[in-house]
Amino acid sequence: MGGGTPLIEANRIGCDVLGVDVNPMSAWVVSEEIAHLDLGLYRVATDSLLAHLREELGTHYQTDCPIYGDRNVPVKSFLWVKVLDCENCGRAIDLFPGYLIAQNKRHPLHVIVCSSCGTLNEAEERSNPGECSACNETLRVEGPAHRGKCECKHCGHVNAYPPKDVQTPLRHRLFAIEYFNPHRKSIHRGRFFKSPDDKDLARYESARKRWEELNSIFVPDEPILPGDETDRLHRWGYEFYHQMFNCRQLLALELSARQISEIDDDRVRHAIATNLSDLLRYQNMLCRYDTMALKSLDIFSVHGFPVGLVQCESNILGTTNNEGKIVGSGGWINIIDKYSKAKIYCDAPFEVQRNGKKAKRIPIAGEWIGEFREGKQPRGVSIKCASSTDVEIEEGSLDAVFTDPPYFGNVQYGELMDFCYVWLRKIIGDKADGFDRPSTRDAQELTGNATAERGLDHFTNGLSAVFGHMKRALRPGAPLAFTYHHNRNDAYYAVGVAILDSGLVCSASLPCPAEMSGSIHIHGTSSSIVDTVFVCRSTGTKPRRWLFDSAAELVQLLLTDVEALAKSGRMPTKGDIRCMVLGHLTRMTVWKLRAEWESNLEAKVKLARFEQAFLALANSEDVVGEVLKQTSETARLTSLSDVGTRFEDQIDAVSF
Repeated sequence: MGGGTPLIEANRIGCDVLGVDVNPMSAWVVSEEIAHLDLGLYRVATDSLLAHLREELGTHYQTDCPIYGDRNVPVKSFLWVKVLDCENCGRAIDLFPGYLIAQNKRHPLHVIVCSSCGTLNEAEERSNPGECSACNETLRVEGPAHRGKCECKHCGHVNAYPPKDVQTPLRHRLFAIEYFNPHRKSIHRGRFFKSPDDKDLARYESARKRWEELNSIFVPDEPILPGDETDRLHRWGYEFYHQMFNCRQLLALELSARQISEIDDDRVRHAIATNLSDLLRYQNMLCRYDTMALKSLDIFSVHGFPVGLVQCESNILGTTNNEGKIVGSGGWINIIDKYSKAKIYCDAPFEVQRNGKKAKRIPIAGEWIGEFREGKQPRGVSIKCASSTDVEIEEGSLDAVFTDPPYFGNVQYGELMDFCYVWLRKIIGDKADGFDRPSTRDAQELTGNATAERGLDHFTNGLSAVFGHMKRALRPGAPLAFTYHHNRNDAYYAVGVAILDSGLVCSASLPCPAEMSGSIHIHGTSSSIVDTVFVCRSTGTKPRRWLFDSAAELVQLLLTDVEALAKSGRMPTKGDIRCMVLGHLTRMTVWKLRAEWESNLEAKVKLARFEQAFLALANSEDVVGEVLKQTSETARLTSLSDVGTRFEDQIDAVSF
């Protein structure tokens, strides 16, 4: 069930729901999403938490404004750079990949760190930024650290990073601060940046001493287990989860957890503990600073653990302006505000109607999210941390199954979720479903993983078992629907084999925009933001025009899809079209093989058989090229036909 979107949408319209996931973080988060929350009690508790933290930590997140002279104004972000000792001369080297920390998009000028003295300078042109205002050194945008190599500015020796014999994570140096001055914002143009002064360094030193004197209760001491993603951390010297945070973050998180643990109401305590697990994404030393948006990027802005050279530490309290409006991101007030809005939405769902740039909320009468409401008929909600192959479901009892299966090796869910889980488990204990395990990882997790020796066979057999189990639980003709995309053909072969093994037929493969086009982990790549929605049934009908026997027929079908997406405002990229092609080829291969499929064969044999039939239908790259060629014709895209009528034409249907 992952993050639980299908369950929440089904619950919202009155369905009884059963959610299953092998990952305990999934089970916990989805339970928290659906469970009713008394917002009055929640706000009393969060107000108390914030008041306590402001009293305990407020001075650690303040600075003095060098522009106007105002003291003790709130910091938004502390910027740190990794430091390496030169293996030749032993002197410290800042591993700057670049000296630009702010572009002139949301700030009037470019902000550039002087490579010589560290002063922050503002420049109109990146290509010719001029000289440093403090030392007259020529400003540079490009830094010395690239592709694992960095030349020492003191002796010229080229150092490798991370060092091969690294035992602990590299240290960091605070080099810049973005702050907010509520007293001067109305007269100030742009953002507020400064180089740290002695007082700023003393504030951090004070936090460090407090942390070292504190007897930690809730900071996890678990080791980071080996894995495809976590081995990236090992290469940088991270062996324990607490090493991914600096002393000020550890102090603040420990004090937060202590306050949460004292909340008497279980439901409210669990909600705010969940908030802490969300906050962790922004309160660690793997977060980066977005030089265009001028904000912190959370650790999972990409689906992995890439270790950057410049880190962003956000104000854990959060920042507001004089009107109380939230400024910046990554703090407690941001998380609490987001969670409160989500729970208000649960009580009164709405849709958004857009008219140009204007957006209007349309309340949806009669809908709500949760297991009960006063005066309403209770709804069945069952959330389980288990394998979907093991959960007991009465045969023929389900009206529909919806899932978002793991995209083979694209995301290592268990490895990533341990980052939050080891903290949450410290607060919640081991009584929650699945929390008796020290890690969220499970041998039954359906992801390709070289470290765990889980390959395509494991993925195929696991999907087959899940789909087969769900097929038996479905009513005849009821849908099993899931979304999928991948850039490898054989990952689609596994999906096709699983559908065939279950005895289902793929009745539709529908392209649907899923990932946000601006998502940072795919920005600037050829990755697709379009998923294929596969709809599978044991019996039913499908339009005859969706069947094809040649590449030319497939191209015509895809042009219809492209037109539909274009009319909705999404012009498919090459990556999108490739995923659409692979989706249709998978569906049609299932159709071709369904009558004589032998599910008892070994996975390798079934995958090879599916591949042969798949490739016999069409060469996917040739089809992609032809679709791109035809969709590039401006006349075709400017005279779109009524796509809706094509999909409504169901008269010539084929039964299965």
